[in-house]
Amino acid sequence: MKYASRLAAVAVVGALSLAACGTDNNNPGSSGTSSASASAAAGSASSLSGSINAAGSSAQANAITEWTKNFTATNPGVTLNYQPSGSGAGVQAFIQGQVAFAGSDSALKDDEPAQADARCKTGKAINIPMVTGPVAVVYNLPGVEGLQLTPKTLAGIFNSKITKWDDAAIKADNPNATLPSTPIDAVHRSDESGTSDNFTKFLKATAEADWPYEPAKAWPAEAKGTGAKGSDQIAASVKDSEGAISYVEMSYAENSSLQTAKVANGAGEFVELTGESAAKTVETAEIKGTGNDLALSIDYATKTPGAYPIVLVTYEITCEKGLAADQLPVVKGFLEYTSSDEGQAALKELGYAPLSGTLLEKVRTAVKAIS
Repeated sequence: MKYASRLAAVAVVGALSLAACGTDNNNPGSSGTSSASASAAAGSASSLSGSINAAGSSAQANAITEWTKNFTATNPGVTLNYQPSGSGAGVQAFIQGQVAFAGSDSALKDDEPAQADARCKTGKAINIPMVTGPVAVVYNLPGVEGLQLTPKTLAGIFNSKITKWDDAAIKADNPNATLPSTPIDAVHRSDESGTSDNFTKFLKATAEADWPYEPAKAWPAEAKGTGAKGSDQIAASVKDSEGAISYVEMSYAENSSLQTAKVANGAGEFVELTGESAAKTVETAEIKGTGNDLALSIDYATKTPGAYPIVLVTYEITCEKGLAADQLPVVKGFLEYTSSDEGQAALKELGYAPLSGTLLEKVRTAVKAIS
């Protein structure tokens, strides 16, 4: 089944079956676990059963689908109902106690940590990075391949200041391209989205003079443009509209066979989006959380050679302590699988960049601490 088809199935059914007879990784603090040992460990116990609800980031929906397929193959008995409702809705559902964990493309912020801690009662909520989702700048402009855009030009486009594809700013970025006078249709997320949060953080950090708005999950009304709900609708809108441009996770761009632009990083290097080029930016991210809270600070103006600058990290937000007794083993078992070598390796074919090195070790330690 194609990954896009799997995602469609999630939307129709609204539930994903995960089966678990145990955790997949008996030593989640070690980064050297092999895929074979992780798979064997996944079926080594028989204590897991029951059903949990989760919701949030649509950016990780393809990853959840793939993890579900693999986990189900060896672990019948547990059901995970994951709704790709968007990061903002997922966080609120977690705070209100409606889900056991939330997927969010940005860490808890402002007043959310206090509310999430209150929901956990006996412990605190933690941000656990699990999926690196490169954000593609996608466009629909037949005959124009390899489009290059600087942050300043992107800010002008999405702030409705650059409205034609043959604008002088775009010509300057693409001196050898033949650009049409087609009107630009700048498409943004209409729902609250961690993808919008990360994209606007990038614009603010790299082109503040041309992007005067504060980063947020909600798109600034002053910037105008065309709204579309969810990553799947963003991809569909660009595919169906000549002259459109938007931002969406790399996995959706690949599944929809959309054109992707090269984006200039802090050194002025136009970088093609790949899992490897995005991983270079995440590898330099600073952990700003404490203890097992692994909230990251990403340098969107990175000057690392070959680093693609627009990335997001999807966090699984849950209680370090305080989950209901019937939720705890299922949540922990699933996250142990997703952070295993096998779980992370499964992301490569989906347009994501696997975690690695010290960050992955810290993720496994955080998951192990859930109790």
